[in-house]
Amino acid sequence: MDPQADRQRRSRPRIIDTDWMVLRDLSRAVEHFASEHARADSVAVDFGCGNQPYRAIFEQRGLTYRGADLGDAADIAILPDGQIRAPDASADIVLSFQVLEHVRDLDTYLAEAMRLLRPGGQLLLSTHGTWLYHPHPEDHRRWTRTGLIHDLEARGWVVDQCQSIVGPLAWTTLIRLTGYCFALRKLPLLGRPIAAMLAALMNCRAVIEDAVTPHGIKHDNGCVYLLRARPASEAA
Repeated sequence: MDPQADRQRRSRPRIIDTDWMVLRDLSRAVEHFASEHARADSVAVDFGCGNQPYRAIFEQRGLTYRGADLGDAADIAILPDGQIRAPDASADIVLSFQVLEHVRDLDTYLAEAMRLLRPGGQLLLSTHGTWLYHPHPEDHRRWTRTGLIHDLEARGWVVDQCQSIVGPLAWTTLIRLTGYCFALRKLPLLGRPIAAMLAALMNCRAVIEDAVTPHGIKHDNGCVYLLRARPASEAA
């Protein structure tokens, strides 16, 4: 997919997209974080930025956004060993969206995120609780809420908030929808229009299912978790 089209799809998904609900709710959660915690004239570094779908959310609030990724296409290069070509204490916010499940070396990744933060800085990170295997180029992990918090705390972070995005009733519907649409889109002529109609119907069903899912179930059984954390050295 064209990078610009993929960026638009992730930041402003359509109801005919199979992952519409996940992307919609994640985008809303990121916007809420930015409105509460992002301050003008500060710096946000997006660690594993990809197509930078949330860049506009931070730039519109007066932040300097810098994308970091492998290769030379991003503002900041990430070396093959996971080191970032950026100085210590050069960011007020480190962003990490749907990257952690693809990382082999969590120690280096999270240590580099901490190294970049200035005093008082925060990490905003999302990753999958439950989803299909999707190598980009690798796919290593899924987390429970407790396991994700533990993995960060064991590496020197304090997690201040961990939000579940899309509960189990809805994400099981979305996984079925993904399979149906994958098959339908292979059919000539009518396959894609039928897939689009089915996606709209099943996405509406998923919204209803998520609305009736008790908070306690959704809290610990998220499709995606979005957490806000800070270095434990500043927690005192």
